[in-house]
Amino acid sequence: MATPKQKITLNASRDIPFNKLMLSQSNVRRIKRGETIEDLAASIARRGLLQSLNVRPVLDGEGNETGMFEVPAGGRRYRALELLVKQKRMIKTEPVPCVVTDAHSAIPIEEDSLAENFQREDLHPLDMFRAFQTLHDQGASHEEIAARFFVSATFVQQRLRLAKVSPKLHDIYEQDGMQLEQLMAFTVSDDHARQEHVWEALENSWSKEPQQIRRLLTETTVRASDRRALFVGVDVYVAAGGVVLRDLFEADNGGWLQDPALLDRLVRDRLKSIADEIAAEGWKWIVIDADLPYGYNHGLRAIASTTVDLTDAERAEREALRAEYDRMEAEYGSDELPDDVDQRLGEIESVLEAFDSRPMNYDPADVRRAGAFISIDRDGDLVVDRGYVRPEDEAPEAVDGDAAEPGGVTGSEDGSDDPSVRRATITIGAQTSGPDEDDGDAIKPLPERLVIELTAYRTLALRNAVAENQHVAITALLHRLVLDTFGHRSATGCLEAFVRHVHLPTQDAELKDSPAAKAIDERHEAWKGDIPLGDDQTLWAWLDSLDEASQHALLAHCVSYGINALFERPNPYGSGVSQHGLEQRLREADRLSHATGLDMVDAGWRPTVDNYLGRVTKSRILEAVREGASEQAAQLIDHLKKGDMAKEAERLLADSGWLPEPLRLIDHDAPPAQPGEGEEPDLPEFLAGDDEDDSAAADEVIAHAVAAE
Repeated sequence: MATPKQKITLNASRDIPFNKLMLSQSNVRRIKRGETIEDLAASIARRGLLQSLNVRPVLDGEGNETGMFEVPAGGRRYRALELLVKQKRMIKTEPVPCVVTDAHSAIPIEEDSLAENFQREDLHPLDMFRAFQTLHDQGASHEEIAARFFVSATFVQQRLRLAKVSPKLHDIYEQDGMQLEQLMAFTVSDDHARQEHVWEALENSWSKEPQQIRRLLTETTVRASDRRALFVGVDVYVAAGGVVLRDLFEADNGGWLQDPALLDRLVRDRLKSIADEIAAEGWKWIVIDADLPYGYNHGLRAIASTTVDLTDAERAEREALRAEYDRMEAEYGSDELPDDVDQRLGEIESVLEAFDSRPMNYDPADVRRAGAFISIDRDGDLVVDRGYVRPEDEAPEAVDGDAAEPGGVTGSEDGSDDPSVRRATITIGAQTSGPDEDDGDAIKPLPERLVIELTAYRTLALRNAVAENQHVAITALLHRLVLDTFGHRSATGCLEAFVRHVHLPTQDAELKDSPAAKAIDERHEAWKGDIPLGDDQTLWAWLDSLDEASQHALLAHCVSYGINALFERPNPYGSGVSQHGLEQRLREADRLSHATGLDMVDAGWRPTVDNYLGRVTKSRILEAVREGASEQAAQLIDHLKKGDMAKEAERLLADSGWLPEPLRLIDHDAPPAQPGEGEEPDLPEFLAGDDEDDSAAADEVIAHAVAAE
């Protein structure tokens, strides 16, 4: 017959006056960490003692109980109660709930202390999130919850945001299917369906870092740092009903605007309102576009203007501000500036900039036939570029003794002298999209429009490279002059040599923000501010007075505007560039690239979804990744849909230095194959010759492009 196991007997509990308790020297917790004693005391004062103390009777030398009890487990609670007694918030004889262990127990007292701390399990983070959410649902605010648990309001907001993530993702996190950092990334969106879709797309992927999750969740949104958001203002967007997604766990630069359509409407409305104000100045036409292309004023004549003079009071204010600025700079030097000083310097800079950018005066007769462009720069600031005359609006010359009206502007048909202002709507530049998917694994040729855009980028970078290399610029000009001199070409003026500014009719939206574009524009504006235009003799005298270095620099800048490395479809029927002309153009472009040391990677070009990867076939994307990254990297993304593949390829190729064929230096030493009789000339291997849509776009470009010959 089996002997029944003896049932356990739990330790007795009793209330013991606090002044009968003392800390045990056998407590294994010696290192302070976690909550402070003050926070725990405040918690006890609010909620009472939620957990009893573990105590043992203190024995005298003969083994008898002394009436005192030592606390081997619960030392922090004891110290918190002790603090409440010192603060007169609790009497020293207040009964304290205690679990009393037998003084003669065979279990060492140190084991009691170790067991209580060692066997304790921290609260699962998900339980904390849900508990905070329950309190919030009961009416407690972020600040109230933070005050109750002695944490920051931001800490509470973060946990509440985590509690609102999709329950399906909570279950995955609970089962250790994802990490806390990944769950945090999902908080940038409140759309549970979107969260679940993103996780399904990444669950079996090798790349599911938190940053990748955030990128996919916000790919249809607009950054708060976007030029349109800066122009309108996030507050205005929110007031109009827009939603801003915020990342409470990482710096998000203001978050993401969830409704791009609303933002574009607000931009359009504000630009139209500004256009109405500027139209009152009397301009004939106004073009408003949130994203004007590089060279938007090509072919237009800029009318002369004068700066509005400052009044005596304004001059005195400007000089006083400059003196104050110089004094404060001299006083603090390179040391870190106090906040008030830094703020004051910023205020002075803003006022001085306003003095420098004051309005311009135009001849009213010029205004009546000229127009203005209104746009936004990359910092979200308004850009108003006034004073351009279209060729068709130039003043007519007098014929047979009939003089034109003063200023060259004729009256309107109805006899009214009021100027007619034609307003254009805002247009957002759109990229021509590439093929959606591949029909197979074959490498298909590149769309012609894409090649033209890539070579536009190369042309601009090459212009900048030539302008910065005076020796190459002079050599190129002499080369042109020698050909003109010894090639028996008929002259059209006193000097045959000239620089024909080449317009870039087809370009991607980011070309104007490229390093080359900025360098060219800054250089041009610097020279434009010095050159005395308007009188030919004055200009000659000024040029003649320049030192040799300045003449070379100006010559290089002017020569650079004639650089044309654009691809154009050859036309054997005489309109546009010939096959021979195109080959010569590209061959000379390569020669200039070699001579100047131009590297398109150094010039700032990187493969992105917008400028290349999203506009070519999947086979082309994989080919680029193989060349720029590795075969293994290409294999890791070959199962993705084209959109996701292009985004991953952009990340993989970001710092690889990879370039597409149109941007690489080509060896033109080999003689080109000549077409047979009746055959059209061959196009480069990388170019699509049978893409109807792109061919139509290219034909339109060719109709407006300026050929080098």
